[in-house]
Amino acid sequence: MASTEPKFVGWVAHDKESANGSMVWEEFDVKPWEETDIDIKISHCGICGTDLHKLRSGWGPTAYPIVVGHEIVGTAVRVGKEAAAQTGIKVGDRVGVGAQGDSCQCRKPPQTREDHSDCEACATGNEVYCPNSVNTYGAQFLTPAGGKSMGGYALYHRGPAKFTFKIPDGLASEHAAPMMCAGVTTYSPLAHFGNQSEPLERRLKGMSVGVVGVGGLGHFGILFAKAMGADRVVAISRRADKRQDALDLGADEYIATAEDADWAKKNARTLNLIICSVSSSNMPLTEYISLLKRDSVFCQLGLPDDGQFKLGAGIICAGRRSLTGSFMGSPHEIKEMLQFAADKGIKPWVEKLPMSEANKGIVDMDQGKAKYRYCLVNDQ
Repeated sequence: MASTEPKFVGWVAHDKESANGSMVWEEFDVKPWEETDIDIKISHCGICGTDLHKLRSGWGPTAYPIVVGHEIVGTAVRVGKEAAAQTGIKVGDRVGVGAQGDSCQCRKPPQTREDHSDCEACATGNEVYCPNSVNTYGAQFLTPAGGKSMGGYALYHRGPAKFTFKIPDGLASEHAAPMMCAGVTTYSPLAHFGNQSEPLERRLKGMSVGVVGVGGLGHFGILFAKAMGADRVVAISRRADKRQDALDLGADEYIATAEDADWAKKNARTLNLIICSVSSSNMPLTEYISLLKRDSVFCQLGLPDDGQFKLGAGIICAGRRSLTGSFMGSPHEIKEMLQFAADKGIKPWVEKLPMSEANKGIVDMDQGKAKYRYCLVNDQ
């Protein structure tokens, strides 16, 4: 197996101003090498809204310096002995990394509880809900060697093999990259809240599904809901300017909430499941939930950095409706999603940008110019 140390160079953020396009291309430190690790030569990395939140310390202070990017696809160039045994990944394989870089995996991290043998999340394959989950960038690994996690706006990435995945041959790299976060974040709740006794292509059969927000996450929600056999998919956004895009993606109906004063009344009690990718605390959450039938589910995906959600409690009780959330996806879900996407020929709407234009990409992303996902491409 290859053992050459790659040169870790990428777009480093040093302060909040980096969100305005001031990341610096330079060398950075990565975790010490362990035999459970894989080094990836990055070919593609999606730009995610989370990158912007972290660059500007939107969810609390960011541990600068940081390299963001957690929709990573590339080629394995160094594979540890234990990593190869765990995953079957070998040097030369095309692989991907998503938004989670590590979890306790029922180990005993020195800086946390003494005994993690009872971590129910990791023990049951729900690693993304591990109380000590480690983000792909800006966090400290729980492995014996530790070290800080750094993301994919770079030439190379290093991380534990447990959270590195082979990319099926049927998926283009620019399509697979945004699936590693945006894709699985919508795939997971759709698969989970559908009929678990049915195969994936019929998981949502007989259901009407609403997708709030037609953007990076939302457009994946439409694609996956249709692929899972939903009888009716309703795209929901503020303005009508995305109507045709939503219909082209496969939506059956479109609701423009800012252009129809009676939208909530007209569409009340018509949906079985809603997934919401909007991350604003000012969204009309009470009205969204009113669109659900009795005993139906509203699942929140977006995390706001501008406050808490506002909700009228009565709307939940009146229809025995459930308000819940979902957080990315665990390793088994990522593997399942990638294969499902390859089998169904799912192709997200992606605009490719040179890695050299990462600063421009995050600014344009923040201004809503992406349609509907930017993917940085290394030409080195």
